[in-house]
Amino acid sequence: MESLPDFWLPRPEGATASSRERFEALWEHALSRGPADPVPYRLAEPKWQFLCHIADHADVVLHGSQDPAIELFEPRKADDVIEFGDREAVYAATDGIWPMYYAILDRARNPMSLTNACIRIQGPSGEWSDPYYYFSITDAALVRRPWRTGTVYVLPGETFTVQPPMAGALGTVQPAQAASAVPVRPLAKVTVNPEDFPFLHQIRGHDDRVLQERATKDPNGFPWLTDP
Repeated sequence: MESLPDFWLPRPEGATASSRERFEALWEHALSRGPADPVPYRLAEPKWQFLCHIADHADVVLHGSQDPAIELFEPRKADDVIEFGDREAVYAATDGIWPMYYAILDRARNPMSLTNACIRIQGPSGEWSDPYYYFSITDAALVRRPWRTGTVYVLPGETFTVQPPMAGALGTVQPAQAASAVPVRPLAKVTVNPEDFPFLHQIRGHDDRVLQERATKDPNGFPWLTDP
């Protein structure tokens, strides 16, 4: 695979075999407890590794939020330049790191726009890469370091449809976005702090006006870092 532009962030090195055994035990415990209280996370491994493990190996999707007490996720109309993300649905990720970004951003006290992605890239033999990420928020908000404690919800995957692969400048990519047209109740939830997010210091800033102009001119030009 050709080298990617440096704004694409590769997933850090994953868990060991012994870590995966601990993650499986914790996941079973979380399912038995239910979603009323956060998973009691006392492992030495970073939380993102646990979240990636269950996203990769269980039939679940993950949703990041600043609200720690959601009992039922209702479909809502989203606003996206991509058709899949521009409809009424419950949105979630098939990845463990991406939803942490949404969980730790204090958008209530810091108005901002978001530009972000999580993708896998298809290789010449049809194999898929490990995930790559991009994160950006409004410049004026970024300088205030608008971080806060948030919650990542684990949702059952049965009613979710994964966004289809897309052809683009990188070749064929698989976005990690999934959507459910019906309400969904969480299976479990994990409290996450800003320092739990492995890309906290790689979140970029953008000018809202410039970003909107470039996205309008070239809807497929993500992440619109230069003029199309």
